[in-house]
Amino acid sequence: MKTVRNIILSSIAGVVLLGFLLAATYVYWVTRDLPSYENLAHYTPPVTTRVYAGSGMLIGEYARERRLYVPIDQIPDRVKQAFLSAEDKNFYSHPGVDIFGIMRAALNDVRSPDRRPQGASTITQQVARNFLLSSEVKFSRKIREMVLAMRIDNAFSKDHILELYLNEIFLGENSYGVAAAATNYFGKPLDELSLSQVAFLAGLPKAPANYSPTRHKDAAIARRNYVLDQMRDNGYITREQRDGAEAEDLVTYNRPFGAVVADVDYFVEEVRRFLQQKYGDQALYDGGLQVRSTLDPRLQDIAVRSLRAGLVAYDRRHGWRAPIAHADLGGDWQTPLKRTPNRSGVPSWKVAIVTTPGPDAKVVLQDGTQGQIPASELGWAHQRLKAGDIIYVEAMGDAGAPSLYWLREVPVANGGIIAMDPFTGHVLALSGGFSYGSSQFDRAMQAERQPGSTFKPFVYATALDPGYTPVSKVLDAPFAAYQGPGLPLWTPENYEAGDYLGPTTLRRGLEQSRNLMTARLASTIGMMPIAATAERMGVYDKLPLYLANSLGAQVTTLLRLTTGYAEFVNGGRKLRATLIDRIQDRDGKTIYRFDTRPCPDCNQPDWKGQDEPLLEEDQQQVLDPRTAYQIVSMLEGVIQRGTGQAIKVLNRPLAGKTGTSSDFRDAWFVGFSPDLVAGVFIGKDNFQTLGNGEQGALAAAPIFRDFMKEALASEPPTPFRVPQGIIEVPVNPITGNEVQDGTPGAILEAFKAGTEPGAGYAVSDINDVPGQAAAGATAADEPAPPPATATAAPRNNSIGSGTGGLY
Repeated sequence: MKTVRNIILSSIAGVVLLGFLLAATYVYWVTRDLPSYENLAHYTPPVTTRVYAGSGMLIGEYARERRLYVPIDQIPDRVKQAFLSAEDKNFYSHPGVDIFGIMRAALNDVRSPDRRPQGASTITQQVARNFLLSSEVKFSRKIREMVLAMRIDNAFSKDHILELYLNEIFLGENSYGVAAAATNYFGKPLDELSLSQVAFLAGLPKAPANYSPTRHKDAAIARRNYVLDQMRDNGYITREQRDGAEAEDLVTYNRPFGAVVADVDYFVEEVRRFLQQKYGDQALYDGGLQVRSTLDPRLQDIAVRSLRAGLVAYDRRHGWRAPIAHADLGGDWQTPLKRTPNRSGVPSWKVAIVTTPGPDAKVVLQDGTQGQIPASELGWAHQRLKAGDIIYVEAMGDAGAPSLYWLREVPVANGGIIAMDPFTGHVLALSGGFSYGSSQFDRAMQAERQPGSTFKPFVYATALDPGYTPVSKVLDAPFAAYQGPGLPLWTPENYEAGDYLGPTTLRRGLEQSRNLMTARLASTIGMMPIAATAERMGVYDKLPLYLANSLGAQVTTLLRLTTGYAEFVNGGRKLRATLIDRIQDRDGKTIYRFDTRPCPDCNQPDWKGQDEPLLEEDQQQVLDPRTAYQIVSMLEGVIQRGTGQAIKVLNRPLAGKTGTSSDFRDAWFVGFSPDLVAGVFIGKDNFQTLGNGEQGALAAAPIFRDFMKEALASEPPTPFRVPQGIIEVPVNPITGNEVQDGTPGAILEAFKAGTEPGAGYAVSDINDVPGQAAAGATAADEPAPPPATATAAPRNNSIGSGTGGLY
């Protein structure tokens, strides 16, 4: 009997030993090729690239996965406590694997065999799986995960493991890590989350899709409340705190990629293109670059609203065209109404259906709100609204009449606006169209259009540089130029054909935008120096030497042209336009700086009242500063007496120029104050005409006016800076003749020292010259106020020897 018992015991021991050996062999076999965990010591995850405005406001993000890495000591304790309560309450006491948790999960699996097996994975195991293994549901993977977790726990501190977990865990909505999830779900940093919000995030790792706050809100709230109960049971919060958090509603919002604030999409997209070209896709989407842009949010908002209002005003001048869709009110009209997408790109515009046409038309919005379009708003639609028309509307915003709406329509014309600092080249505001939602094409930086008469200041600057003065006269009369064998003569016209002023000063010719004067002047001084001026100032890389290009026939971009104008007010110094001030890598090291001038005193350890360091001026002088000021002064006259008088109402020093291309295809206004430059372009993408009379003075100048009015509202009027070497003499603005100080209507004309009246300087007037080869379309000038009839006889002087520049 004893022998039998010994045999049985020996057999059992042998079986146990054999089982142990087999188990050990299996464990060895499945873990023999475990990946190395050493890389976790220097983990560098993909991180979102972020773009900030000049004020520090976040305006854009680029990433394949939304990630923000936060060190463990910067993660609030409450966030840690919530995740520990939800995922691994024994995290700080187990060796990487929670044996009791495994036994509890196994028991639940036996009780519910039809359910997906519970893993009972600790946070350390999840780190092993997420970083080094796959998520397949296999016993062998579980063994590998447990062994690897114990090795990780032995190699790293608990805080380091928790840091890896909280920055890597997937929490839905393409969010990886708690910081990214806090931003994407609630638009807040971690330290501003409420207890309820923290608990919601902590409940997501189990199954983010099942606890989506938009698709499964009730389940999400239930899961949040479970986490709050666990936090209460673990002693992290009081019963009262739990009850208060459970009573809160769960409100989240969908955070977009790209631009993360309204109406900066064009700007943010241009920044993305720059980063992609300079650093490549990996750095752009995974590198965690921190980009400080030049955007001024206040000016950006003003620019977008001004451009949008100007385009709407243009559209209303030409009448309402058609509804965006139509539905039969006799059938199911609610379904097509709800399915009609809002492609306006304007958040305040809503889709609605006309239920009762006629005066005071009745409408119903997609959310069921009922409203009315008053009869006073329907005049531009010519009463063409029909019952069932699906249209855009916008609330009038009158608190006393909340149900009243404007009739809206996405304009058929489009355009762009740019605002720039004239001393640094920083682009402060940029919008490339009516809305990014309706069209992603950037008309501020990408569209190449004919600038028309906005190019003329570069022609006049070329004439002023070698010795002409603002009162030198050019004949405003019919002009013809030889184009070559077999080609007809090129015969440009003024805006109003047959309207000629005779011998007229350069100032008045620019103010009134006279085409014939400009062509005759260009023919005299030659297209080669004009092209050289335009190329030095960045308006063109290479301007063809056709005479028609003196009238703005060669295409360019709004950014180039606005930068050229900025160089006038910058004293003739070269500018490089930029949307980016500096870029830092994920570790905070500056890897790009737009201003590369050395500044050894800029990084002082402390401030003791010392003056700001002065940097050496390194901008290239591309135009005599005196010539630049003469053009500034003449462009002031455009607003005071010429084609830009729509802006005169602002009653402050402003200068600029209108421009219109042939057949009214392009309308421009580019101008500046002493400290701010802005350019506006309006045109149709298909190059069709804007309509008869839609010149720069009507279509573009009011947009510039509205922008400058608001942008400069808090700034006191300041005069333009006068450089050394300029003598200001009172003259008659029409004849250019010197007058006595205090003469009514006189202006102060800017002369280079030595060229003013009485200085003995002489220059020939241009009464007629032979034509020069020309080609290309002509550009129209703008209608001006009726010219005065008094003119002075031209001086018959000879051209002087020229002047030296103050460089």
